[in-house]
Amino acid sequence: MTTQLYIDGAFVAPVSGRSFPAVDPATETAFATVAAGDAVDADLAVRAARRAFDDGRWSELPVAERTATLRRIAAGIRAHLEALAALETRDNGKPLPEAQWDIEDAAFCFNYYADLADAAEARGDTAVDVGDQRFDSRIRREPVGVVTAITPWNFPLLMAVWKVAPALAAGCTVVLKPSELCSMSCVELAKIIDAAGVPAGVFNLITGTGPEAGAPLTAHALVDKVAFTGSVPTGRKVMQAASAGIRTVSLELGGKSPFVVFADCDIDKAVEWILFGIFWNKGEVCSATSRVLIERRLYPRLLERLKEAAENIVIGPGTKTGVKLGPIVSQSQYDKIMGFLERARDSGARRLTGGGRPAGMQTGYYIAPTIYMDVPLDAEIWREEVFGPVVCINPFDTETEAIAMANDGPYGLAGAVMSDDLERCDRVAAKLRAGIIWVNCSQPTFVQAPWGGYKSSGIGRELGEAGFEAYRELKQITRFDHHETWGWYLDE
Repeated sequence: MTTQLYIDGAFVAPVSGRSFPAVDPATETAFATVAAGDAVDADLAVRAARRAFDDGRWSELPVAERTATLRRIAAGIRAHLEALAALETRDNGKPLPEAQWDIEDAAFCFNYYADLADAAEARGDTAVDVGDQRFDSRIRREPVGVVTAITPWNFPLLMAVWKVAPALAAGCTVVLKPSELCSMSCVELAKIIDAAGVPAGVFNLITGTGPEAGAPLTAHALVDKVAFTGSVPTGRKVMQAASAGIRTVSLELGGKSPFVVFADCDIDKAVEWILFGIFWNKGEVCSATSRVLIERRLYPRLLERLKEAAENIVIGPGTKTGVKLGPIVSQSQYDKIMGFLERARDSGARRLTGGGRPAGMQTGYYIAPTIYMDVPLDAEIWREEVFGPVVCINPFDTETEAIAMANDGPYGLAGAVMSDDLERCDRVAAKLRAGIIWVNCSQPTFVQAPWGGYKSSGIGRELGEAGFEAYRELKQITRFDHHETWGWYLDE
């Protein structure tokens, strides 16, 4: 299988003719050849998107026609759900049921934003009372323009759709650059979009590395907005590049999310949600609750239960029935996580379970579910994002202490609290400095609710109505009553 770029309504080879392999992390073997775009291809894609926006072929299309096209894209995703999920599993390594869930959510996302666009059109402009009846003032919302969307490898299709669907719904044109580690499902998305009848230039796909394809897109003078999901260091570079043209930027970056567990909760529910909060999607989740704080009187018993449950998680290829933890996405990410684990040995943290490659699994980028306990609060493993199946656990004595420990860090993407005392849950939720708070659960994500973080975890919001408005500009239109005379320089 050899992929192509999608530029100005056509599938084309990169100008350079270069490519790179797509590697199955379960077998460590290449299964496809991916087109490697660079600055030349990026420029062609942006210029196509610019022409498509400026001539109004999409932004000025009747909204009902635009949303009908989005619904055809949703139907196309659903029609290919099983094939897309299988491809996602092969490219990323996640268990097939998780991939199926992601693809279904991607289809729902297109329908959801089609509905929002229809509702926005029905509302029309918003009237503003300026206190002077001689003036009619209104707020109009218009598409921001040409959007560069740069997306990560942990939810390859879904997180691309989080940007593409609202941008298209708002009337923008898009250049999508997925991660070079997992590009395959986005190539299939381009085929579905093409088949749905999206006009040429409205959606473009550039596959390639960050430095060669992503960086030129973030710095391109004809781009109006950059939407990026990825690491904090890369997010800084994206923001710096976009600042040269004063372009709008939205950033969804890293996290080291806390999970505060009080002793009055149901222990079985606590075990389930702690495991789901860190081992779902192999821990390759920006919002993963990878710092767990447990009230001291529950600490020993819950640790014992967590160790037992983690050691019973079925590890293996994502295509194998019953597997709940697949391989890490790539050799580079595997090595990065193993580096964290090696350094953790010298930090004073106590390893409860895991900490390396599972026994008997010599092929594939596998790491056993790993739990550290009694972790020093200044340890790297406690403060920095690992982005893998690794969780750190510490005890606390008081609610005030738990909140202080939870908020002590540079990130603020998400947080969770578990207790049978719902008033206490509400108090803690109000005190946690993060953009997403879960009560008596961890990680449920809904298209209808806003997604984004505080502090170093990013700028702006995706999903929900906020995710739609992120791709629209506000325009004030104020009209003076033409029957009146202003009479400032000229006498009446």
